[in-house]
Amino acid sequence: MITRITGKLVRLGEAEARLEVGPLEYEVYVPEFVRRQLQAQLGTDVSLKTIEYIEGNPQQGRMTPRMVGFLAEAELEFFELVCSVDGMGIKKTLRAMVRPVRDIADAIEQQNIKELSLLPGIGPAMSERIVAKLRRKMARFALLVAKDFPETSAVDRGVLAEAYDALVSLGYNANEAREKLDAVAGSKKAFKSVEDVILAIYQQQRG
Repeated sequence: MITRITGKLVRLGEAEARLEVGPLEYEVYVPEFVRRQLQAQLGTDVSLKTIEYIEGNPQQGRMTPRMVGFLAEAELEFFELVCSVDGMGIKKTLRAMVRPVRDIADAIEQQNIKELSLLPGIGPAMSERIVAKLRRKMARFALLVAKDFPETSAVDRGVLAEAYDALVSLGYNANEAREKLDAVAGSKKAFKSVEDVILAIYQQQRG
C-alpha cells in the first residue's frame, strides 16, 4: 500500500492532483480544501499522505486502483473516520470535504446539524448519523491550525488536545479555547505537558 507520495505537482484538476515522480505521473484524488492549499504549489515538489482504494464493479471486471491524498496525517485520519460512518464511503466523503477538517470537526463536536447539512451531499439525516458516531472523537481534530498545527508532532497534538479539555473545564467556551491554543501553537514551541501549554497561554496573556 502506498502511504505517501512525493513529486512535482504538474497538474491540478477539480478533484485530482497529478504528481510527476521520476518517469511516472500519478493521479491522486484530493478533497476541495486540499486542492485550494495546493494551488500555490503548482510546479513545485509536494508530499501527500495517501490511502488507496479500488473503484469499480467486480462483477463487470472493471476494477481501478485509486489514491486519495492529504497534506497532513491528521487530515487523513479524519477522512477515514468520516468514511466509516454508515452511508458515507470514500466518494461521498471526498465530495463533502469542501471545508478544512477543523471546521467540520468543530461542527460535529458542537452537534451543529444545520452547518453539517450545508456540506455537499450531506443532508440532515446523514448529519445526525455522523454526529452520533463521531462527536466524542473530534477534540483533537477541532484543534487543527491550518498552517502550523499539522507540522507539530503526534505528541504535541495529544498534549494540545488535553489542554483543550483543560481549558473547557476551566470555564472557557470552545471558541475561546481554540483561539488561545491557536496562538501558542503558532509559536512552534515543543510542549511536553498540558502545564507547559497553560503556562504559555498565561505568559502570552501577560505579554
